[in-house]
Amino acid sequence: MSADTWQRAADKISRLCAEPRDLVSLWQASTEVLAVVVPHYWTPCFYTLDPASLLITSHFHRGLDEFPGDWLVSEYYTEDVNQLVDVARSKSGMSTLHEATGGDPASSPRWHRNMEMGGDQELVTGLRTRSGEVWGALALYREPGAPMFDEAEKNFVRSVASVLAEGARSALLLGQAREPESVDSPGLLILDSAGNVESTTPGVDRWLADLPDGDWPTGRLPSAVLTLAGRTLRAADHPERGEITVVRVLSHSGTWVVLHGACLNSTGDRRIAVIIEPAAPGRLYPLLMSAYGLTEREKDVTRLVLQGASTSQIAADLVLSAHTVQQHLKSVFDKTGVHSRRDLVGKVFFAFYEPRLRDNERRVLDDRPVRGEPWLSPGHAG
Repeated sequence: MSADTWQRAADKISRLCAEPRDLVSLWQASTEVLAVVVPHYWTPCFYTLDPASLLITSHFHRGLDEFPGDWLVSEYYTEDVNQLVDVARSKSGMSTLHEATGGDPASSPRWHRNMEMGGDQELVTGLRTRSGEVWGALALYREPGAPMFDEAEKNFVRSVASVLAEGARSALLLGQAREPESVDSPGLLILDSAGNVESTTPGVDRWLADLPDGDWPTGRLPSAVLTLAGRTLRAADHPERGEITVVRVLSHSGTWVVLHGACLNSTGDRRIAVIIEPAAPGRLYPLLMSAYGLTEREKDVTRLVLQGASTSQIAADLVLSAHTVQQHLKSVFDKTGVHSRRDLVGKVFFAFYEPRLRDNERRVLDDRPVRGEPWLSPGHAG
C-alpha cells in the first residue's frame, strides 16, 4: 500500500474527528476508512472509557447490540492479557493477543471467547489524546488463517489513535450539550462565520453569563468565544495539522471553564460549534464519596487502583510511602467490603459503569446521545 494511501486515510479520519457529530456516526464513518487500509474480520469494536478510572462506559460493535455479561465479568475479575485498562496504561498503547501470549493465544481465555465469534487475532489500541487522557479503545479482529497485523498497519492505527480520542471526547460533549443530563452539563452554541449566534442549547446562557467581558442579554459574546471561533475557522483550513481548538477561561464565579470549537461544513456555509463545559466535570469522586464515604486520599488511591496502578506507582504518583498506600488500601477495602484490588475494580465497575454501559446500548438503539461518565441515578442528578 502506498504512502499516499495511508496519508489520505489518516487525513480523512482527522476530518471526521474535527467535525461535530454524534459518537455512533463517528465510529461508523471511521470503520469505512479503517476497512480500506487495515482489513479486519466483521466490524471493529469501539469503546469509550472514563478517563478518571479507565473503566468502560460504552461499546459499539455493529451486529453486537448487547455486550455479553460474562465478557464483562472476565474483563474485570479474571487475570488475562489484552485487557483494556492494561493496554491503555501501557507505554505503546497497543497490544495484539498473539504477541501478548508469546504466540500461544489458546492460553488466553480471551482468545477462546473471540473464537466463539470467529475472531482469531485481536489488536487492541487505547485511544489516548496527545495530552494523555484516555477516552476509549479500539479492537480489531482477523479470522483464522488471515495474515497477521503487520507493522505498517499497526503504525497506522497508532497514528490515528489520538485523533480518534479527541473525536470521541468531542462527540460525547456534543451529546451532553444536546441532551443535558444535569445542571453542569455542557452548553452548545452555533455561530456563523461572522461570529453571529444561530442557535443555542438550553442552559447555555448561564455559561455565557459567567464568562468575562461578555454581555449575553445585549448579544455581546465573551472575547474567549470569539477568539475560539476564529481559531476554529483557521484550523479548519489546515486539517492536516491536527490542531485542537480549546480555550480555558476563569469564570466570574471563580471556576475554570473549557471551551471547545469545531467547524461545521454540511450546508456549504461554514459555521462554528462552541461547546462550553466545566474544567473538571468527572463524576467518579462524588460517587465514591456518596457510596462509600472515602476520604480525599482514599479516593485518589482508589482512582489509581481502578487504572491498574501498582503500589509503587501509586506511591510515586501521590508522593507517599508504599506502607502508607497499603494502609489507605486496607481502609478502602474495609469501607467497600472487598478483599482485593480486583474485587474493588469489579465492585466499582458493576455498581457505576455497567449500568451506564447498558443505558448506552439502549441509547444507541434509540438514536440518542451516548454518555461517557459513570452512571448517575436520577435521584442524584444535579
